[in-house]
Amino acid sequence: MWSFALLREGLSCTKASSCFRKLGYLPLSTFRRCVAAHRGEPKVQDFSCLDQFFAMSFAQLTYRVSLRDIEVNLRAQDKRLYHMGFRCQRISRNTLANANANTTRPWQIYADFAQHLIGMARPLYANEPLGVDLDATVYAFDATTIDLCLSVYPWAPFRRAKAARAP
Repeated sequence: MWSFALLREGLSCTKASSCFRKLGYLPLSTFRRCVAAHRGEPKVQDFSCLDQFFAMSFAQLTYRVSLRDIEVNLRAQDKRLYHMGFRCQRISRNTLANANANTTRPWQIYADFAQHLIGMARPLYANEPLGVDLDATVYAFDATTIDLCLSVYPWAPFRRAKAARAP
């Protein structure tokens, strides 16, 4: 069973091994069922949906700000990728960018997995005080704006000097 108690001290990780130790408690069989249900890997050769999930979770937990930053940090652990849960040989920016493209993999895989994790966490924290009285259930999602270069990503105009906009 997923251990939310390990994450109570906070999600910030300073070392890659610490992050992947925390990710090791995820119900990966459920994730694989979500991938199969949405046919997320029909043409995938090397970089699986699970590899993408691990890479993006690592990026979120360690406050990585770009694909280059993710790539550099994971390539520094190149010899240990297999032991961290990755099944790909190498992480590159192009592979991450292609995997994160909306047309490549269905987003419903990750939405279903998140709903499963929320369903597991809800009873564990049902009796814990929030510090605020709420009438309904509240979910918090990260909606961080990511700066993009407009010359490379013309589809994401936001301002003259910045990019990224909700579709």
